[in-house]
Amino acid sequence: MASDVEIVLQTLPRIHFALRTRGVSDPERGVEVSEHQARILGLLDEDDPAMVTELAEVMGVTASTMSLNLKRLEEGGWITRDRDPADRRVMNVRLSPAGARIREGLGELDVARVDALVRTLRPEERRVALRALVALAEAADALRARGGAASWSADSDREGA
Repeated sequence: MASDVEIVLQTLPRIHFALRTRGVSDPERGVEVSEHQARILGLLDEDDPAMVTELAEVMGVTASTMSLNLKRLEEGGWITRDRDPADRRVMNVRLSPAGARIREGLGELDVARVDALVRTLRPEERRVALRALVALAEAADALRARGGAASWSADSDREGA
């Protein structure tokens, strides 16, 4: 039987995957990027550069495949690539302002998908599920207020459940 932690780790990503926005477009240019490209943009930052090999590893592709994807994103104006001054063999990848606009839309859930999901539940299932989500959100707020898991004490585990 799975532990409580395993259940959360297995279910929340499935729910998020099912409900997340699929197509993401640049709000200024109206140009849409693919879901795969959006995932790459989600790994990047405007200030802290990422290396091609790191990105390839996270995405589970080869460095050459990642380079091809990055070339397309650079041509679209969503990223910048430049050689690391300390090691010219390393290519640094950063979000451009246009890429940052795309990234802002990545975490959003698709309202229509959320509605469709909720409507699939019977009324009692819906009430239980929504109460559970509220309880998890409140626990997350409390965890964040305490400074994260490192400061969460064993005695905060209510009723030992």
